[in-house]
Amino acid sequence: MHALRFFSVLFALLVAGSASFRLAPPAHAADRLTVLLDWFVNPDHGPLVIAREKGFFRDQGLAVELVAPADPNDPPKLVAAGKADIAIGYQPQLHLQVHEGLPLVRIGTLVATPLNSLVFLADGPIRQVSDLKGRKVGYSVGGFEEALLGAMLERHGLALSDVVLVNVNFALSASLLSGQVDAVIGAFRNFELHQLALEGRPGRAFFPEEEGVPPYDELVYLVRRDRLDRPEFARFLAAVERATFWILNRPEEAWAVFSATAAELRDELNRRAWAATVPRFAHAPAALDVGRYARFAAFLHERKLIGPPPPVETYAVDLGARRR
Repeated sequence: MHALRFFSVLFALLVAGSASFRLAPPAHAADRLTVLLDWFVNPDHGPLVIAREKGFFRDQGLAVELVAPADPNDPPKLVAAGKADIAIGYQPQLHLQVHEGLPLVRIGTLVATPLNSLVFLADGPIRQVSDLKGRKVGYSVGGFEEALLGAMLERHGLALSDVVLVNVNFALSASLLSGQVDAVIGAFRNFELHQLALEGRPGRAFFPEEEGVPPYDELVYLVRRDRLDRPEFARFLAAVERATFWILNRPEEAWAVFSATAAELRDELNRRAWAATVPRFAHAPAALDVGRYARFAAFLHERKLIGPPPPVETYAVDLGARRR
């Protein structure tokens, strides 16, 4: 998330004239599902938009409404409170939310690789992680981003105390370009790197999963625990999987369909982000790697962000396996 995302969602809210930007009214005579996005519509949401536009949800007997939130922190909370059916959330945050007592369960994956990265300017002084010693590192969200950075630094003999942390309030690219900081943690590799390149100041990145952090799913589908048995969820994931393969088989045609849904999507940044994001969509959205979730929970426990991790099956499921 960065300044461009903030102003884009603000524009969307002004156009909508309400607390949320509702994308396409649902059809009638079908089972209705409301899906709360994690942010304003962007290439990360490709399979959802394609499933809607190509009628794959309709073929599953579903009328799916996609809703961009006024506050990106709200969707998991609203689903936990029973105010919506599905939320797009982040696996790292899911562990924290479960630790806080929210009755949430992951039923599927949207983006199956980390997007978070440690970004710096290619023409700057940073060449390796150890070069960060004594330098300023910008961040937007405390806790998890600090844990990521701390693990990456420790791999190179440094600690968080060896850098100067600066809260840049989501202005990640802007803070780099202005020289306010030397690097930023929390930048999405499929967006910020392309934004910097378009500004004429190419960036480079260190990737957490290559620097001692266990791999994780970036974006996941979350539902309320006591609603797991709703048959609509399996049909929803089937439509999303169909849309994902439609995108993989014809990415340029899919981009044309996706970008035609809103004028603000038809720019060079979103086009580049689309190409960078397509390979990261989960090919089997419902599938669950239990060991992967357990390893990441153990990492968060080691970093003192959560207590002893609960069994994975209490907060993440494979609906297909669950029904067998």
